[in-house]
Amino acid sequence: MQRPAVVVLGLVGLLVAAAVVLQTGLWVEVLGTGEYEEGTVTVREGAEATTTATQPPTDASTPRTTVAVREDTAGEPLGTVEIRIAQTFNQRYVGLSETESLGPNEGMLFVHDEAGQHTYVMRNMSFPLDIIFIDANGTITTIHHAPLPPEGTSESDLTGYEGRGKYVLEVNRGWANRTGVEVGDRVELPPEAT
Repeated sequence: MQRPAVVVLGLVGLLVAAAVVLQTGLWVEVLGTGEYEEGTVTVREGAEATTTATQPPTDASTPRTTVAVREDTAGEPLGTVEIRIAQTFNQRYVGLSETESLGPNEGMLFVHDEAGQHTYVMRNMSFPLDIIFIDANGTITTIHHAPLPPEGTSESDLTGYEGRGKYVLEVNRGWANRTGVEVGDRVELPPEAT
């Protein structure tokens, strides 16, 4: 009779350990996130924007792409963001949490397998963000201005920032206000993100 109890307790212990590893994200440290692609994305005002992307000079180890914001289809960019592209689940989970800071025109583009309702949190972040949800056709659907969570906030108490889209662009908080990016504007996606 003692042997089954030991087996059950061992299984319960393994389940608890697995839950802790999943909840804390320690599994990402073991598995890693892989290499991020880099690039640029362009944002234009209104729904009539065309989809194009510029490819700035690169070296072989760091492919890059850009995000720019334009007043209209033919206008000058209102802003440009050099991005890292998070395409895998591990990359999306870690996001910018291992980044100390971003330059004024840097960010990360999260690419999901399909458009849907997604929730982002400020897990282990060192700086506040604008979290911009983008539909599959490139239209901005939601913009959140996310502050840092209070010190000591547990994972389960983090504020969830929800939106609909296939893509999410994270940039320094205030970037959308500074550039004039609004819901309904269009994002030109780099080829490596589509």
